[in-house]
Amino acid sequence: MRLRTLAEVIDHIGASGKTGIIDGTEIRVRRPAAGRKDRDKFISGKNKQNAVKTMVVTDGDGRMLFCSPTQHGSCADITHARQLGLVSLLEGSGGRDPRGCRLPGPGSPDRGRVVTPPHRTFKKNAPDWYEEIHEQRRKAHSSRRIRVDHSIAHLKNWRTLARHLGRREHVSGTVQAVAGLLSHQQTADPIPARQV
Repeated sequence: MRLRTLAEVIDHIGASGKTGIIDGTEIRVRRPAAGRKDRDKFISGKNKQNAVKTMVVTDGDGRMLFCSPTQHGSCADITHARQLGLVSLLEGSGGRDPRGCRLPGPGSPDRGRVVTPPHRTFKKNAPDWYEEIHEQRRKAHSSRRIRVDHSIAHLKNWRTLARHLGRREHVSGTVQAVAGLLSHQQTADPIPARQV
């Protein structure tokens, strides 16, 4: 079964009752030429480097289900999610900022619940008991989302995505081609070892 659109991915997650995990990643690209009018839009606010962003959706086992077309580096994750239609797809599931969140599908028992990184209640002078609780929540969230981080790491094992030196116009197709190969590799049956 090949999932081609984000809507198909969300439907698949809901029908199978599995958990989906989403996160965004940045791929470094060449700096646009001096004097180009859109030169600054490729500069990432997070890493202060010239980059493009893509969003990756994996299942709970870390298999890649979807990799979005790229956006310029200055685009916020929530803006990218809105442009993809992810927020509108998740509105029935409590569509909040999807950065590093868990995606329960429409048919899952967790419908209406999207797990996002824990926010701090106390910004300053937090009591000791709160620090312990916050640390436990943070570790629990990290252990849930590590699968998508591993999937992104497998994506960036391909040298062309560690730092893309080609034309920025072609990086989106390259990312999606590599994601398709990675997805196929993850779902293919392993070849049995040779009998000696």
